[in-house]
Amino acid sequence: MSNSPSLSPYLVDDKKSATEESISPLSGEQVIARPEIDYSSLGAFCRSSWRRFASLWTRRFVLSLLSGQIVSLCITCTNVTTEELTTRNWALPTTQTFFLYFSLFVVYTPYTIYKYGFVGWLKVIYKDGWKYIILAACDVEGNFLVVKAYQYTNLLSCMLLDAWAIPICMIFSYVYMRTRFHWTQILGVVICVAGLGLLVASDQITNKDWPALNKGKGDAFMIVGATLYGFTNATEEFFVRRRPLYEVVGQLGMWGTIINGIQASSLEHKKMKESTWSGENIGLLFAYTAAMFILYTVAPLLYRLASSAYYNLSLLSSDFYGLLFGLFLFHYKPYWLYFPSFAVVILGLIVYFWHSTPEQQGKTDIRVPSYVTSRGEAQVRGGDDV
Repeated sequence: MSNSPSLSPYLVDDKKSATEESISPLSGEQVIARPEIDYSSLGAFCRSSWRRFASLWTRRFVLSLLSGQIVSLCITCTNVTTEELTTRNWALPTTQTFFLYFSLFVVYTPYTIYKYGFVGWLKVIYKDGWKYIILAACDVEGNFLVVKAYQYTNLLSCMLLDAWAIPICMIFSYVYMRTRFHWTQILGVVICVAGLGLLVASDQITNKDWPALNKGKGDAFMIVGATLYGFTNATEEFFVRRRPLYEVVGQLGMWGTIINGIQASSLEHKKMKESTWSGENIGLLFAYTAAMFILYTVAPLLYRLASSAYYNLSLLSSDFYGLLFGLFLFHYKPYWLYFPSFAVVILGLIVYFWHSTPEQQGKTDIRVPSYVTSRGEAQVRGGDDV
């Protein structure tokens, strides 16, 4: 994976280079800075703004934008399949995510063992297992609490409080990687949240909300769940920028399977017998697991391409894809605010990198653990291995 964007010929002015090469204080790598904005005249301002806008569209930024929409679409798929399972007498949220963690475990752990050897894999568990246990536990409980929140509070609270994961993720990104957020990035966050506000307004106008069973309890669940989401996203970004993806995701899957399995057997063992295990429900469960598997695979790549904060912002567009699913599956009538809200979220994602490049979000130096000898190489650097 290249860590330096290409420079197109049209980004160079006759008098002055439109970009300046610099060394990122975070990554220590050579990056291409954004062209300066010229405020000397209206014409100069327009031309320099266009050069700044054109400089955004590097290969890495486009991949970040597309990856963000892939994970957003996956979130929508999981919401649709979960809703369908609930209407078909299959409401086992903890059991449902067990299959996700198990699929991550059976795919990525064997490859980790192949790369590190069985003894090397055991060393990872012995020396660094505690870090992955914390990551997996927070991820499992975050998923659990957010699902529980939807049972107690209303849609408005869920949508607004879920956005709490964004500032939490940014705080932990600073703690881990000293990421300095420019004011234009804060503006991008505000614009994305404004897009979310339009979605909330459209849902309120069209009466898609439901009465709250226990609003205080549900809101508390959502705040804690969103906090755990923000923490796990930033923590996983910190891990995958320093370790191969197969190690991180494999460990998350293994410990998540154990923790989730214990919790599911404790809380849902009775409901497992009462639920309808039909062929259609199994198919929906398979679709849910496949969508979540793709999300948990693409998300770490997006953390490297951009950042975990950018990942959370991208998820704000998921309700628009939910509308598209509703048009074809449930014959919803779209409210006009859905379309400008999606455009506002995309605008926010573009503004987020208006000043700083994706490469400046954090250091990427991927290495296998020093106590492990990887198959083929003793050390993996700079994204040459996932």
